[in-house]
Amino acid sequence: MARCDCGGPNGAQPRPPQVKTAAHWKKIGQIPHHGICLPLFSIRSKNSSSVGEFLDLLPLLDWCKTIHFDSIQLLPLNDTGNDPSPYDPISAFALDPVYLSLSSLPDAHEPLPSPSKTRLEIKEKKLLWLRGYFAKTFSPQDPSYQNFIRENPWLESYALFMVLRDKFGQKHWADWPNEYSSPKPHHFKRHEEELHFHRFIQFLCFNQLKQVRAHATQLNIFLIGDLPILVSPNSADVWANRSFFDLTFLAGAPPDAYNAKGQNWGFPIFNWDNLRKANFSWVRERLKLLEQFFHIYRIDHVVGLFRIWAIPWNNPEGGAFIPHQRELWKAQGLELLNLFINSTSLLPIAEDLGTIPEEVYSVLKDLGICGTKVVRWQKMGGSFVPFSDYEPLSMTTLSTPDMPPLALWWKNSPSEAALFAEFMRFPYHPILSSRQRLQILKAAHSSSSYFHINLLEEYLALFPELVWPNLEEERINVPGTLLPTNWTYRFRPSLEEIISHQGLNSTLQQMR
Repeated sequence: MARCDCGGPNGAQPRPPQVKTAAHWKKIGQIPHHGICLPLFSIRSKNSSSVGEFLDLLPLLDWCKTIHFDSIQLLPLNDTGNDPSPYDPISAFALDPVYLSLSSLPDAHEPLPSPSKTRLEIKEKKLLWLRGYFAKTFSPQDPSYQNFIRENPWLESYALFMVLRDKFGQKHWADWPNEYSSPKPHHFKRHEEELHFHRFIQFLCFNQLKQVRAHATQLNIFLIGDLPILVSPNSADVWANRSFFDLTFLAGAPPDAYNAKGQNWGFPIFNWDNLRKANFSWVRERLKLLEQFFHIYRIDHVVGLFRIWAIPWNNPEGGAFIPHQRELWKAQGLELLNLFINSTSLLPIAEDLGTIPEEVYSVLKDLGICGTKVVRWQKMGGSFVPFSDYEPLSMTTLSTPDMPPLALWWKNSPSEAALFAEFMRFPYHPILSSRQRLQILKAAHSSSSYFHINLLEEYLALFPELVWPNLEEERINVPGTLLPTNWTYRFRPSLEEIISHQGLNSTLQQMR
């Protein structure tokens, strides 16, 4: 695949590769793409309630256009209930109401909720406010609302799940009365009014995120969504579609150099046989939904489509890969990735980090799917791989939300960082200078990858006043831990301060 340096989505494009994703690539362009990644909850603006909101993305898109970046990657936006982790969805389809921009809703005359410190408090206040808004503005006969219901069949079981979740004090569905062990026709009739409330919230959320996508399309900027591979055991999907999941196992990660005992994520694994018998209808519907919001999507933990580390629920010390036979991994991964490609017009990017069998890399390349290259991990024979030697079918990044940001790694991993400093041809000191950071960012943006996307805080750190003084406060998540700080990260500056910072703007305009 030839690489060119011809700008954004409307630049001259080489001929698409003759692979399964050829049509998907044609929409995006085999040219260098540059962008930022962020958790939406990390933004705070003058219009939001201490947590980023869907419409905060509008000025962020305008800013990206100004600095000549053409991509914004977002962490998952699914409803996660009371859990701050975006990778623990209680619905594979529903959006989280915590991101709803209340001030922009039609006829929103009531005073907005006061800001709160925690995401859960903010969400509770928003839902209470929305109860009043629903009572005053909702019309069940609204044609656009009725059309929304018809186009989203998953909405019925989700809305009922949310009603019953409230009714039974947020208990796990397994602890509900037997009558509610699964959705039944008379349940919907009994709770019709309450169902409208949860449908209506999703109607509002979908409208706002579709507005964001439309603005991104107008600006020729790509929105990159994130598809969590698994769902919460206490989710609407598991409750309503029990046969699609194997509840005798919990997904996790095998022991490795970072976690001697491995990781137990607590998510049920899929029952691929039953999904196959249903023609993967649940998977297809889930993937098709993404087209309403994004142009590209990231497949979380892509290796899990080939094989998953399964821990028996009654034996947390156990664990083995499923399928057990390695010779089956490639066939399963190929089948499922072909399903993904055929189910949506969106281009996929794979998260293929960690201990990955060779079969995964070969299948991704054959299908024309980008993998992920974390710069600090790109080594061959003890030396760092030159940026010009990166596989073009990849996304180059300095860090992920599960990793310490560059400056923290630089300080806490001196032996590795010193090797990288030598590779970059500058002396090592535990404190990464702004000049060194800029050199590393520019080098990463010049790699042979088709995508160059970094966490927004990696760019903000070019200017000390834009990041927290304590490097640990720039950490988004520490995998395998239950730290109260996980998934609570907020940018130090407001959105308005970020996009108006002249030094940051001029520096990023030259990044490419």
